[in-house]
Amino acid sequence: MAKQTVYVVDDDVDVRDSLQWLLESVGLTVAAFDNAQAFFDSFVPGTSGCIVMDVRMPGLSGISAQKQLPDYQVDLPLIMISGHGSVNMAVTAMTQGARTFIEKPFNDQLLLDHVQQALAQDLAQRSSQQKRQAVQQHYAALTKRERQVFEQVAQGLGNQDIADVLGISRKTVEGHRANLMSKMAAQSLSELIQMAISLGLMSGYADQ
Repeated sequence: MAKQTVYVVDDDVDVRDSLQWLLESVGLTVAAFDNAQAFFDSFVPGTSGCIVMDVRMPGLSGISAQKQLPDYQVDLPLIMISGHGSVNMAVTAMTQGARTFIEKPFNDQLLLDHVQQALAQDLAQRSSQQKRQAVQQHYAALTKRERQVFEQVAQGLGNQDIADVLGISRKTVEGHRANLMSKMAAQSLSELIQMAISLGLMSGYADQ
């Protein structure tokens, strides 16, 4: 499991210290900041974890900082907190991609539950992303003919039909198909089809 960090961003030192103590009490790694820019300056892209950020802070507010997350390559689940929450703030934060919006004072267990869910979400997203990248790398290693066979398989064609479409022998198709299954690290046809979907090779087939 990747090391994860909970980034706490709040200008209120008491709230910040309280959150850090709470999160560390359940074994979580915490990095606390008194403003959003300090968080941005120290963040290392690719780090796993989540963010707990206050909405109202001097300088860069939580809402404004949220908009700048992509600029600093921050792709982590965000939990927004506020002692002066409003429906408009909550809607804005959620619309911009925040995972949830919690008003202070909040129940400790409620916050911990949301943080654990956010950390699990981040791990799941990273695992999915790594799998997509692996599939793309495997696909890039295929020869031109293997890609052609792959695309025909993705359209639901059998070996003989693929041979007819590509103007090659069935035996040759079988050889290319075996090679691409090996290169794609696919254990079954259904797994290969799932890869084809992730690569966008199924477009057009759904309309047939």
